[in-house]
Amino acid sequence: MKGRPAPATGLLRRLDALGRAAFPTAAAALLMVLAAVPTGLPGLVPATALPCVFFWSVFRPATLPPPAVFGLGLLQDLLTFAPVGSGVLTLLVVGGLATRWRRFLIRHSFLAVWLAYCGMALGAAALGWLLQTVLGWRLLPTAPGLYEVLLTAGLYPCLAGFLTWMHLGMTEAEAAA
Repeated sequence: MKGRPAPATGLLRRLDALGRAAFPTAAAALLMVLAAVPTGLPGLVPATALPCVFFWSVFRPATLPPPAVFGLGLLQDLLTFAPVGSGVLTLLVVGGLATRWRRFLIRHSFLAVWLAYCGMALGAAALGWLLQTVLGWRLLPTAPGLYEVLLTAGLYPCLAGFLTWMHLGMTEAEAAA
């Protein structure tokens, strides 16, 4: 055969696998940075971070390991000017619980997963409120936390549709390789 030699398939496959493994974390970070743009809608960064961590922890837990969730939580804290560690702990707890309940959630309908997510969002908002109250040494109002729960629960179907589309594309690429 004449022409250029074929590239090393082993290296390309490893790079492709690495890119697919890093894609959920990179996409979540990009969504968080885009959500931090001033739009007049408060609480948009946590409302995009939480669904991403929940979705990938349920449907592809290997692509969102705890160090990646830690990084996303740190990014959330820095983008929202929250006490450093509150978003980290909240996202780590949500990621851990979602991974733990993965086998149960995967077998159920979207509505059941969404309801489980709404409960998790309520718990995450309560934990975030508690951590910010303790770390800030002042009692915070609960209304912003409830608003964040409603915003997060309302955004989940849209984000889940987009994330499902990405998940199916990754699955097709893996099947073709």
